Amino acid sequence: MKLSLPPFDQARVLVVGDLMLDRYWHGGTDRISPEAPVPVVHVRDIEQRPGGAGNVALNLAALGGHADLVGVTGEDEAAAELAGLLEGAGVACHFRRQAGAATITKLRVISRHQQLIRLDFEDGFPGTRAADLLPQVEPLLANCGAVVLSDYAKGALRDPQPLIQAARAAGVPVLVDPKGRDFSLYRGADLITPNLAELEGVAGPCPDDESLERAARDVMERCGIPALLVTRGAAGMTLFREGQAAVHQPARAREVFDVTGAGDTVIATLAGALAAGATFEDAMQLANLAAGIVVGKLGTATVSLAEIEREIYAPRAVGQGMLSRTELAEVLRRARAAGERVVMTNGCFDILHAGHVAYLAQARALGDRLLVAVNDDASVRRLKGEGRPVNPLDQRMAVLAALGAVDWVVPFSEDTPADLIAEVLPDVLVKGGDYRPEAIAGHDAVVANGGEVRVLDFMDACSTSAVVERIRASQEQR
Repeated sequence: MKLSLPPFDQARVLVVGDLMLDRYWHGGTDRISPEAPVPVVHVRDIEQRPGGAGNVALNLAALGGHADLVGVTGEDEAAAELAGLLEGAGVACHFRRQAGAATITKLRVISRHQQLIRLDFEDGFPGTRAADLLPQVEPLLANCGAVVLSDYAKGALRDPQPLIQAARAAGVPVLVDPKGRDFSLYRGADLITPNLAELEGVAGPCPDDESLERAARDVMERCGIPALLVTRGAAGMTLFREGQAAVHQPARAREVFDVTGAGDTVIATLAGALAAGATFEDAMQLANLAAGIVVGKLGTATVSLAEIEREIYAPRAVGQGMLSRTELAEVLRRARAAGERVVMTNGCFDILHAGHVAYLAQARALGDRLLVAVNDDASVRRLKGEGRPVNPLDQRMAVLAALGAVDWVVPFSEDTPADLIAEVLPDVLVKGGDYRPEAIAGHDAVVANGGEVRVLDFMDACSTSAVVERIRASQEQR
């Protein structure tokens, strides 16, 4: 199932939560203050960005979605700045302005791309309840595809139940980025998205996948929440749903520059994709890609559709896709959890030629993933005779893994891959040539499992043996 971008421009999401203005002072640092042992920053650039729930809405807008934003601010300059930034990006702001209160502001002083200090200006909004936001929220529910509650524990979502119940009554799914140690506050929400530290703060340490799953499912049961997506930093993210197997997405390797606001990007992408009609699994994959992009940026930041699209179609790293049997079992588990159709073929692939390329492209078209099993050097020698293979196993696997049609390459040492095929049990087993399907190794195991066996034609006049003979003939003529 190839990942594709849903129509984000058809998604409308209502974001409710804690609003704040993030200010950044950038400058050079060349000396230490004579007044105290601290660096002196010569401020040359001042930048302002929406933070908290505002950053969630901004991320939705950056993806082309339509975002309505509800939250509490003061009646001050910071509130006006915040509204101007958001409305300039296409976010519809519905602020509840509280006289006598200050809009939450965070000031970061940065030099040489390093944050030196953060100054927080906030008194909270004493007496504010989530129910106070219902006059702004209820008229917007009829036209939105999802509601995001962005809780930064600043007061706007002290008691989120009135908002959750209003959304449920309107038939709108609710996604929550939670805070604190009591997730039962979000009972009735459709999904919560804690990071690993937040989940461990509620359920205790989760040092491995088994303890993580126990903790997640315990929280879901105790708190009445049917789905939980835990973000795990460099380990990626894992989705748990009632009555379904966990689905894991590994993080794409990259340099992490700043994790500020990454959770905002995750829930914004997830909600936007779901509101645009994507499945949970596809929405999760998109959120995972978006998170990987945003941690490479400084401060609260957004991700564009173009950036996500580049990640989807980014070239694979050298060696990616070359697997051992142990590694293969894990990627197959993930593929099947995502509903992907696995195609498998096998061969020596000693000298890759145009016939191989055309054949593998045909095989890949039969499903979502193509697995190629490759004879190791000893088994090629037994099958083809001395002098073969021309190219050793690692080189043959590397060339195959570099093809766009091929997802995974795995070696086998037996004369036939029957045992490996029985382990994999692909949805489609493919072989090239003039074989009868029932004579193909692994046929019985695949068919008994509900799969199919297909025979594809090789390109005429293309074979490794023919290539080898032409090379020999050419050498003899010299």
